[in-house]
Amino acid sequence: MIEFKNLQFSYGQQPLIHDLSLRLDAGHVYGLLGKNGVGKTTLLKMIAGLVFPKKGQLTTLQHTPQRRQPSLLSQLYFVADDAHLPNVSARTFARTYGGFYPLFDQAQFLNYLRQFEVEADQKLGNASYGQRKKAIISFALATNVPLLLMDEPTNGLDIPSKSTFRQLVAGMATPERCFIISTHQVRDLDSLIDSVLMLHDGKITYQEDLNALAETGEQPNLEILFQKVIQNH
Repeated sequence: MIEFKNLQFSYGQQPLIHDLSLRLDAGHVYGLLGKNGVGKTTLLKMIAGLVFPKKGQLTTLQHTPQRRQPSLLSQLYFVADDAHLPNVSARTFARTYGGFYPLFDQAQFLNYLRQFEVEADQKLGNASYGQRKKAIISFALATNVPLLLMDEPTNGLDIPSKSTFRQLVAGMATPERCFIISTHQVRDLDSLIDSVLMLHDGKITYQEDLNALAETGEQPNLEILFQKVIQNH
């Protein structure tokens, strides 16, 4: 579904991603973990074609993402940490932008809003950060795209909303779909993700299938795992 080959990225002369080779497949909820500033957001933006690698190759859903082809953009959705939304109601936003996604389901969107306790006729421009975040997550899930990228999605959510988020994402996970969720708040992804990617010093320093790990008798704690990997590198 996504493949990196010897990928490099830098801001000016400052290198951020070094010689990254990695393959991510459908049927997984990946947790992209790492400290603030290590490049998690940049990595997601490269997958979506919003920023471009300096060297190497990147393939997303059999497309070159920097070409920004409609055939790719209709199959993925990127939830930014602080999405800038127009000052229209959540209902109007969905009617306006849902048409770009062939499998978008308006009824599904309204159902997710109800579960997050967001009013469908609330103007998004006047809403709190948390309410905007819940509205855009609801929209993203209702697109039913095969690839969903989420950057710090639990930022701004209260504890009940974080629980709702985990339940909704878990219910959407299928063998045909791939979620990549970046966070530095690893506790929020416990019991949700099935594969861990640890980004540190410009590289994926740790990659593990948690289901396979559990079969060995280990019960991984993401927060402890995160600290161990960071300390070892």
